[in-house]
Amino acid sequence: MSNGTIRVLLVVLMAVAAGCSSSRNEVNPNDDAKKIFDKGNKSLGYGNYNSAIRQYEYLQAVYPFTEYAKQAQLDLMYAYYKNKEPDAAIEAADQFLLENPTHPRVDYAYYIKGLVYFPRERGPMERLFRVELSKRPPNKVEDSYRAFATIATQYPDSVYAEDARQRMVYLRDQLAQYEIHVASYYVRRGAFVAAANRAKYVVENFQQTPSVVPALQIMVSAYRQLELPQLADDTMRVLQENYPDQAIAYGERGTEVEGTLLERFILRRNLK
Repeated sequence: MSNGTIRVLLVVLMAVAAGCSSSRNEVNPNDDAKKIFDKGNKSLGYGNYNSAIRQYEYLQAVYPFTEYAKQAQLDLMYAYYKNKEPDAAIEAADQFLLENPTHPRVDYAYYIKGLVYFPRERGPMERLFRVELSKRPPNKVEDSYRAFATIATQYPDSVYAEDARQRMVYLRDQLAQYEIHVASYYVRRGAFVAAANRAKYVVENFQQTPSVVPALQIMVSAYRQLELPQLADDTMRVLQENYPDQAIAYGERGTEVEGTLLERFILRRNLK
């Protein structure tokens, strides 16, 4: 039994135990599907996400085959997302996609998944210690990118397609930045083959991102350290022709910015 199923059962039991509650914010077992749905919508509109979640979960459990329950599935994943319950939002979206692969609102389910995984802004402590989120493992960034890419490629006429494409540009830059952090780390450790390969991956897969320049610079540095002058010269030529103002190598240390102690620890831990 999944966590979502257990949660819905608990909501139903709580509603029954509450009896004929008159509070508009609580589930009333005497309400029909429409009334429950309307209460959920009202709570969602007011930003009372906990109440909206209770209404929608109860609606799906008691009236699962109504059109109101189907719409509640979509609204529920949004309520979870706004209530900072990412796991529940993803589970709700995945369940909807599994049960309704041809539903006209499938694009919305993918959009919610993309938003849930989308990188958050730095918090106060992270700003204080100058932690760059792009140095953290990009698993969720990749998940977010895949969700938005699904909308852009499979549902290009979706109302969410343009926003998805714009977010993909940002996410590509984040993924490229992480590869640069990793490549720089390898240079600092003297792992020049690994550094060159990670930098080459950026050049080949993340064209038109700002990370292409440092990737080429790292490649030049790594090839020089590996005593591969032809590869170093060829890469430097690409730099000079395309980015004449930045045609320099990174240097032996790999980067001018070492990063914070916490960032270096996170990077080392995830490269073991």
